[in-house]
Amino acid sequence: MFKRYLAPRERARKFEETAMADTGMTAIAVEGGKGPAEALHPVQIARPVPAEGEILIAVRAAGVNRPDLLQRMGFYPPPPGAPATLGLEVAGEVVHPAGRWRAGDRVCALLGGGGYSEYAVCDARHALPLPAGLSFVEAASLPETVFTVYANVFEHGGLKAGETLMVHGATSGIGVAAIQMAKAAGARVIATARGADKAAQASALGADVAVDASAEDFEVVARANGGADVILDMVAGAYFPKNLEALNTGGRLVHIASQAGGLVELPIMKVMQKRLIITGSTLRPRSADEKARLAGEIERVVWPWVATGKIKPIVDRTFPLSEAAAAHVFLEVGGHLGKVMLTV
Repeated sequence: MFKRYLAPRERARKFEETAMADTGMTAIAVEGGKGPAEALHPVQIARPVPAEGEILIAVRAAGVNRPDLLQRMGFYPPPPGAPATLGLEVAGEVVHPAGRWRAGDRVCALLGGGGYSEYAVCDARHALPLPAGLSFVEAASLPETVFTVYANVFEHGGLKAGETLMVHGATSGIGVAAIQMAKAAGARVIATARGADKAAQASALGADVAVDASAEDFEVVARANGGADVILDMVAGAYFPKNLEALNTGGRLVHIASQAGGLVELPIMKVMQKRLIITGSTLRPRSADEKARLAGEIERVVWPWVATGKIKPIVDRTFPLSEAAAAHVFLEVGGHLGKVMLTV
């Protein structure tokens, strides 16, 4: 027998009706302040209901990021209105359409939370089309890191072709994205990582100079290689004075985390003499309109780099959704290259 042909709109409607037939889902509950095994466990909860302008996504993969670890430990509460469950980036298929999206469209998206689940909602403007040739896992590894790097390196840091970016934590998800995006933009990269193996990985990713920060002084290496015009720092603490010395006149220091301590001493004369800019930002608390603006810029600037292979998602390991606790343990150990992902 021949199957009846369904026009695209009818196929989308059938997809939406089938996916919306059930109203429950599996998600990972979190109890803050405890270790992964005690804090994270699968539960059955109600499926989120999209508000006006939001899409509902059938999640196929979700990224595991350091902010998730902080939220699990009770140090990074979700912003008002965001789900209490973890997860800031996903990829999957649109179930309930809004904006430019139709049911069945394959997307990746930046979330305020709720990615560790079978379904997630997000502002339709915060979703991007799945890049051609990428799997759901690869695409889900992009939003949190790419949004963060674009906003901080290219907007706050103002990195331009021919300048030099120094990035700390080179083999982290952020570091991997920063190296590739800076190279795609025509900049030089000095990358630091702790350990010879990680420094070698940074070189393989395209860094022009790779520093083993456990054996070398990155400030000395940076100055010997022409200094840095922009530094992306997630360490702070004792790195702060060294960053100031490593920067060229007119340099920009951009902070996105403070893993080694958030209190530093600022030598004002050094800042004045070198005309430095010291800044930083977070991504999650930004307004919906600001995230939508960033999404548009990333689709315009970064997605062509992905399409041409200048940016390649690097996924170290995947875990089933039910093993989110094991994924947190793996990320906390710190031996990964690139992203750690959950599959649904």
